[in-house]
Order: sequence, then structure tokens, then C-alpha cells
Amino acid sequence: MKTLRYFIFISLISGSCCSAPQSDNLAADKIALEKTKAAFAAAFAHGDVKALVALHHPDIVKYFGGNNVVTGRTQLAQQLTAMFRTTKMELIQNQVESTAFNGSTIIETCIFAFRATPINGGKPSIGRGRSMTVFVRYKDSPYGWVSIREMAQAAPEVVK
Repeated sequence: MKTLRYFIFISLISGSCCSAPQSDNLAADKIALEKTKAAFAAAFAHGDVKALVALHHPDIVKYFGGNNVVTGRTQLAQQLTAMFRTTKMELIQNQVESTAFNGSTIIETCIFAFRATPINGGKPSIGRGRSMTVFVRYKDSPYGWVSIREMAQAAPEVVK
């Protein structure tokens, strides 16, 4: 269950690592995407399930490995609600590896780290991973962009 919470968090925060898409109105797109990034971060910081769900397409599919797949906003809300009941999540690293733009679509990969602190006062733990997120324009999004497909996996080892 702990791993599931980490990968849910990983996949969701990947939305906060996006760059602006290339379009006819790059400035407006960049502002909209910056607002989306800020909204993801704020929603996680406050455990705001409703705000997080609004940043995902109704047909969202999240792949966390093996048979661990979340489909649709209802299932996403259930998983987030369960996670926030027991854990406070804090993004502590977010490094964009690549961003590809194609019209109204953004595909991005990120390396991230987060601190998961049990609400019951248990010892915090650090999780690292790599995410790939596909964002699309969506008319009902608070800021114009929503996640429609996400994958999360373990991050590569840090070489020192």
C-alpha cells in the first residue's frame, strides 16, 4: 500500500514539471501551464482531492506498474482520498528530463523525489521516481491543461 501511495503521488505531481507548449500563442500557453503547475503543487500541499481531480481528464489512465492501473476520475478520487487520510505528501525534487510538444499535447518525463509523512506521527520516508505524463488541452480545465495518461516507475540510481 505504501508503494501504491508513492506512485499515485509521483504520477500526480508530474503535472508540476511541465514547460510551455509551442503554439501560436506561446505566452498564453506558458502562463496557463505555470498556473497548472502551481495548482498541482497547492492541491497536494493541502490534500485537496477535488482540485487534483479537476486537473485530470475524465478519461485519465494512470499506470503504476503491473496490474496497478487507475482509470477515470472516480477511481482517482477514491485513491487520493485514501492516501490523504493517512499521509502528507511533499515534493522535494522535480527535474524535467524531456518535454515534447505536438499541437495541443505535451509529453513530459521528470525525475522527482517526495517526502511522505504519516499523519499518525510515524517516521517520514523519501520516494524517488520517473514519470511520463501526457497533457492535453481541455475546455473544462481550470487552466486549460489536464493530464490524460501517466506512467510512473522507479527512478534511475543516482551516480556520484
